[in-house]
Order: sequence, then C-alpha cells, then structure tokens
Amino acid sequence: MTTPVTVPRAGGSGERSAIAAAGRAVTKAYGSGETRVVALDAVDVDIARGRFTAIMGPSGSGKSTLMHCLAGLDTVTGGRIWIGDTEITTLKDKKLTRLRRDKIGFIFQSFNLLPTLNAAENITLPMDIAGRKVDRDWLDRVVETVGLAGRLKHRPTQLSGGQQQRVAVARALAARPEIIFGDEPTGNLDSRAGAEVLGFLRRSVDDLGQTIVMVTHDPVAASYADRVLYLADGRIVDEMLAPTADAVLERMLRFSGGDPRTPETFDGRGRTS
Repeated sequence: MTTPVTVPRAGGSGERSAIAAAGRAVTKAYGSGETRVVALDAVDVDIARGRFTAIMGPSGSGKSTLMHCLAGLDTVTGGRIWIGDTEITTLKDKKLTRLRRDKIGFIFQSFNLLPTLNAAENITLPMDIAGRKVDRDWLDRVVETVGLAGRLKHRPTQLSGGQQQRVAVARALAARPEIIFGDEPTGNLDSRAGAEVLGFLRRSVDDLGQTIVMVTHDPVAASYADRVLYLADGRIVDEMLAPTADAVLERMLRFSGGDPRTPETFDGRGRTS
C-alpha cells in the first residue's frame, strides 16, 4: 500500500508531518481513446512544510493542473493526494469543501475582493462566513507582515493593484491554513508591485512559518522560492534548490535549446515543443 511519505515524528509528541502536501502517481487525463490527453502523467511530489515551492513549465505542461489537483480544486484520474495526513482523493464533496475552507488558502491573479467591503472586512470574510472567531493577535501580525496597517479601512477601489493583492495575501494567511496555493499571483501586477507581493510571501514563510506553492512563468518570481519544480509533458523533469533568477532563466534556456525568445517551450529533454 502506498504511503504519502516517510515523515520524522517524535514518538507521542504530536509533532506535525514535515510534509504539507504529497502526491503519488497523480494522473489527470481528459477524453478517451484517440482523443485522450494526459495532463499529469503519474506524478510523485512532496511539498515541504514551512517552505516556498515554485512550479514552472511551458504552457500545457500541467503546472496549473498539478496545483489544482493538490489543492483539491480538481479531481484526479488516478493516484493519491494528501494535505498533511489527510488523503483528499477519498473525501466526499462536503468534507473536501470543509478541508479546503479550513486548511487551504488561495491567491490568484484576480484579487477577488468584494468592492463594498473595506480591506479589513475582505481579509476576515472567509472566517466570518465560516463562523470562525478571528484571532486578533495573529491578524495583527499578518497585517504587519504584508504592510497593510494604514490601509485597512480603504475599499478596493481606493487601493492600487499591489495593495489589493496584499489584501488577498492577508486574507489567505489570516485563517492560518496548512498550505497556500498561488496561481500566477503577481501575473496582473507591474514589476514593482509584483516584487512587493513576492517579498510579503517570502516573509510569510520566513517569519510566520507558512507553506506556499506558487505556479509561475517568471524566473524572478521563482527566485523568491526555496525550491523550483519544472514540469514538462505532465511530468516533473527537474528541480532546483535555492534558485536565483539567473539560474532559473539559464535552466529554462537550456531546456529550450538556448533560444531566448522561447524560454518556456522546453519539453524536459532539451527539445523545443
């Protein structure tokens, strides 16, 4: 029987797994017969707790599909996925919805803020809907980490794009989820605002112990992570620890055959797709 990962535990201490999320032989396919398309091809992956992981790959490589499956937003065709010690691939819809609400945070390109609420109300909205009490000390710490102390009473229309995304980051952090998933979270921001948000994500890992998984196509964004996973043709084909923007770009260029115009077209075997 497959297990998610061998995790170091102190006997009887209640210490949490060192792995925040895991997948084994994760497969996602669409269609059947000659029209069958395999988006994920028996992927094995572990996401370390308290670390920042970036997922990269060309368009159609399966990076967003992998993130959506790990987050329980999409079902798998085969394989198993865990969030912490809970296998989500066997959960019924109601329990999966509750797990996503209680243990997972999401940050996407679109900020998804309600225009009639101010920043503070947008941050606490998911907890208010769930009827959960807000931990004010933790909320204050999150607000300080993302630099929103002077903007909490502002509505989204009174905030810049970078500030709106900071609110979205704070909203994801405020509920203290097990793990946060971000799908191109700085994709709609200019370089300065994007750098600010990435800095806040980095600090949430370093200062708050958060676990973050981010899909990105940007080498600079990936350089904020502790680890970069490279996908091609639905498989993890490479990884990089302690990445720098130059090293990530060089790796992408090497996979793309050295054509600087197409750094995202690598197929994992040194050929352009």
